[in-house]
Amino acid sequence: METHIRLKDFQFFLYDVLKVEELCKKSLYENHSKEVFDEIIEVAKKIAEEKFEPVAAALDTFDPQLKDGEVILHPDLKPAVDAFVEAGFIGSAFPEEWGGMGLPYSVYTACGAIFSSCNLPAIGYPFLTIAAANLISVHGSQEQKDTFLRPMIEGRYFGTMCLSEPQAGSSLSDITTMATLKDDGTYSLKGGKMWISAADHQMSENIIHLVLAKTPGAPAGVKGISLFIVPKFLGEGESKKRNDIKVVGLNHKMGYRATVNSVLALGDEGECTGFLVGEQHKGLLYMFHMMNEARIGVGMGAAACGYAGYRYSLKYAKERPQGRAPQNKNPSDPQLMIIEHADVKRMLLAQKAYTEGALMLTFYCARLYDLQQIAHHDKKETKEIDILLDILTPVAKAWPSDYCLEANSLAIQVLGGYGYTRDYPVERIYRDNRLNPIHEGTNGIQGLDLLGRKVLGDRGKGLKLLSEKIIETIKEAESSKDKTLIGLAKELKTSLQYVDETTKALGFLALKGKVNLSLSHSTPYLHLLGHTVVAWMWLLQANEAVKGTGNKEDSFYKGKIKTAQFFYAWEVPKIKMWGEAIRSGDKTALETTPDLL
Repeated sequence: METHIRLKDFQFFLYDVLKVEELCKKSLYENHSKEVFDEIIEVAKKIAEEKFEPVAAALDTFDPQLKDGEVILHPDLKPAVDAFVEAGFIGSAFPEEWGGMGLPYSVYTACGAIFSSCNLPAIGYPFLTIAAANLISVHGSQEQKDTFLRPMIEGRYFGTMCLSEPQAGSSLSDITTMATLKDDGTYSLKGGKMWISAADHQMSENIIHLVLAKTPGAPAGVKGISLFIVPKFLGEGESKKRNDIKVVGLNHKMGYRATVNSVLALGDEGECTGFLVGEQHKGLLYMFHMMNEARIGVGMGAAACGYAGYRYSLKYAKERPQGRAPQNKNPSDPQLMIIEHADVKRMLLAQKAYTEGALMLTFYCARLYDLQQIAHHDKKETKEIDILLDILTPVAKAWPSDYCLEANSLAIQVLGGYGYTRDYPVERIYRDNRLNPIHEGTNGIQGLDLLGRKVLGDRGKGLKLLSEKIIETIKEAESSKDKTLIGLAKELKTSLQYVDETTKALGFLALKGKVNLSLSHSTPYLHLLGHTVVAWMWLLQANEAVKGTGNKEDSFYKGKIKTAQFFYAWEVPKIKMWGEAIRSGDKTALETTPDLL
C-alpha cells in the first residue's frame, strides 16, 4: 500500500544539503556509511508504516484510563512501541559501549520524523526515554549510569521529565516539591507534579522519572532547584518494590491522546526515594539538557505532522475530481482534479513550504549536535557550535509548531468537508499537532527566551554568528550565476537587514530601561527571526536543487526551487511587516489593563 512517506525528501535533507555521509570520515562515525544509514531509514519506514500508522486512528478514539492507581492504555499501543524497541531505535544514537548503534543524531532524527509522521502520540514514550537517557549519560554518576542508563537504552526502562506543578505551570521558580536528605545518601521527596507525559504504563519493567525539586534551605527561585532520579520501582528481582510516586489523575486532551498525561503525587502514602543527579541547586541547568533536546524534538514532531497532512492532502487533490476551469463554460466536459485549481495549488505549496522548511531546520540542528559530539570525541572546542545551537533552539521549537499547524489547517481545507470528518486522518493530525505550540515551554516563552536571553542577553553574539552562517549561503547562491538563486539571495540579504535594524531598536529600548516594552515584542520578533531562518533553510535547499536539475529526477528538484520561490514571494515579505510593526514601538498590548479586556 502506498503511504504518505517519500524517502527522497529525507534523503535530500541528509545527503544533498547536510552532506551527512561526510561524518563517516570522522573517527566517531567511521564504522558507518551511507548504505548503513539508508538501510536503517528503510527499516524505520517499514515499522512506522506497518506498526504505527495503522493503529493511529484507534489510539485517538481511546482516552487512557486510571484504574486502581494504574494507567490503562489501548492494547494496540504496546506492539507498536515494542517493534520500535526491538529494532534498537532507542539506542540508535548512543555509543556502542552503552549498547547503542552509535548513529549520527541527524540520521536518528530522520528516523524520528518518519515515525512521528505516522503516529506522533505513540512515539512519545520512547522519545522521552531517549531524552532522559541522554541527560543521565551526561550528568549522571557512574553508578546511576550502570543502574539506569543501560536498561533505558535497551528499552527495558522508560523515562519521563517532571518539571511543572499545578500551582506553578511554566514558572519553575515557584515549584514546591521538597527533597530531604536521608542517612543513606538518598532523598525523600514529597510534593506533586502536573502535565507529566508517559508517567505510568505497563510497557516497560520500570519508569525512570527525572524530577525537579528543592532541598530544605535552598536558595529562592530557580537557583535552588535540584534534579533527582525517581524510579517507579526500586531494586530488581526479589528486592524490587514500588516507590511512592503514583498517578492520581489524568488530563484529557484535545488530541495526542495515546501519550497519557498525568498528575503525579510523590510521597503521599509512604516513602518516595530519589537519587540526586550531580550537585545540589544545579537541577535546572541539568534539565535544560533534556529540555533543549525535547524542544527541538517538538519542532521535529510538529514538522512531521505538517508533512503527513501535506502528503495526505496532496494525494487526495490528485484523485478528487471537482469543478472545471473558470474559462470552461461547457458543463458536459469532464471535471478537473482539484489539484488543477490555482487556489488548491496555493494551499499545497504553502504546506510544502512550511513543512519542508521546518524539517530542514530540525535536521540542521541535529547536524549541529553531531558536530558537537565529534568535537567532544576529538577533545576540541565547541563554543561556536554551542552558540549557534543555542540561538536556533527556540526557533526550531516554535516556528514549526506554529506554521506546520497552519499547514495542517490547510490540509483540512484542501479536503473540504471530508477533511473535517474522521473518515480522513487530517483532522486527527491537526489535533495532535495543536499541542506542540504549548508543551516544552509555550511559544510565548520561546519568544522571551530568544529575545531576552539568546539575543539581547549575550549582546548579540549568537545573532552575529547566525547571520554569518546565513551570509555564507547567500554568497554561495550569488556565485552560482543562476538568476533564481541570485534573486533569492538578494531578498534574504534584505531580510537580514530588517532583523539587524529591529534587534538594535529593541536593544536600545532595553538600554533605556524600557525592558518590558522591549520584551512585549518578543513573539513578533520570534516570527521575524523564524521566517528569516526558514528562508535560509530554503536557500540552502535551492542551492542544492539547482545542481540536481536536468537529471531523471528533474521534477523533484524543480519542485524544491518552485517552493523556495513561493516562500520568498509570500512569506518573506512578512519579515518587513513584523520589523516595521516592532520598530513602531506600539504599546497597545503592554498598556492594556485587565478591565479593558
